[in-house]
Amino acid sequence: MRKSLESWRYPAILLCSIGVSSTGGWIYFIALNLLVLNLTQSALAVSGLYIVRAISSLFTNFWSGSLIDRFNKKKLMIILNIFQSILIVILPFFSSLVWMYVFVFIITVASSMYHPTSMTYITKLIPIEQRKRFNSLRSLLDSGAFLTGPAIAGLLFTVGTPHMAIYLNAIALFLSACITFKMPNVEAFEKFDRNTEKTSLYRVLLQDWQMVIRFSLKNSYVMVIYLLFSITIVLMTATDSLEAAFATQILALSEGEYGILVSIAGVGVLIGSLTNSVIVEKIPTSWLIGMGSLITALGYLIFTSSFSFFIAALGCFVLSFATAFANTGFYTFYQNNIPSKSMGRIGSIYGFFEALFIIILTAIFGIFAEWITIRSVVVSASFMMLVVAVILLLLNVQPTKGHYYQRIVNSRQQ
Repeated sequence: MRKSLESWRYPAILLCSIGVSSTGGWIYFIALNLLVLNLTQSALAVSGLYIVRAISSLFTNFWSGSLIDRFNKKKLMIILNIFQSILIVILPFFSSLVWMYVFVFIITVASSMYHPTSMTYITKLIPIEQRKRFNSLRSLLDSGAFLTGPAIAGLLFTVGTPHMAIYLNAIALFLSACITFKMPNVEAFEKFDRNTEKTSLYRVLLQDWQMVIRFSLKNSYVMVIYLLFSITIVLMTATDSLEAAFATQILALSEGEYGILVSIAGVGVLIGSLTNSVIVEKIPTSWLIGMGSLITALGYLIFTSSFSFFIAALGCFVLSFATAFANTGFYTFYQNNIPSKSMGRIGSIYGFFEALFIIILTAIFGIFAEWITIRSVVVSASFMMLVVAVILLLLNVQPTKGHYYQRIVNSRQQ
């Protein structure tokens, strides 16, 4: 018992850091929207924040992996958290929308770099036999942040201002950096390939992209699973962009009813994450990814095909409930099959294309929603998602591919 508790000491501390950071992120996200809305009284200006964040993520993913894989992950995580914290403290002092966009762009650059950096650090810190449990608990914390973050933000708005909420996120990021400082340096004795001083940035990036292509061709099954899961995320994100319009214009729900619908989705995420954390060790990773994605797609199909509040609520609950299982399975598969020494480059480059297609597909969905009907677009997207999920499930559960989901790590991966 004592040995088991000791083995979970650092994973528990890391989960605490993730929980603090995630909750602060939701508070910041909502407060920033209100800050820009109060400054400009323009919904278009608020939409501009989403565009700036998307462009920033796209810009960062193009090159950040090359830096991440050549830098100590613990130190980089601390630097990125403190850097974001400082910029967020400064952000409310600007009354110019342009300068706010500039700061949001830079903050998002740091945030976009933090995710693949932390993923690599987690992979190196957490033993393979603990990863599935860790990922399920992380999903639980993320769902908790999804519910508590907006609630805390709302409470702060009633007793203070959006500025106060933004400062709270800066404090959360600083606390996360302090917690990370106490974590072990898993790369203390590793040597990083930094012999690039005499090589142009263009050549370094070209070599790294070529490395990712070679890895993808050599490990085609792993990357096909990665791509199919990414496609479901792209379709989900693009469909979500029409969610509010579908609920209010097509289903004719009031703003209050739509708010309840969002709350039901939040409850679904929480219950799904709780269930997932309890039974995760009893379900094979392959089924977590495949069935989780399939049930999520079915939830979207129920929601987009609905004609009443009750059916729409059922669809929202089902899709949000299943997401926790799919994410846990995918993160575990990703950590067990992508080499940690090149995880930053692989994750960032594939993330670049994911962000690019999210922007393109969201724009296409918006245009087609104007040309035809919103329901036609979201139902078509749900069917596409279902087809991708079925293919993903069939590939996941092939008996000949079982070794990709077992608790073994090839020497090339670590």
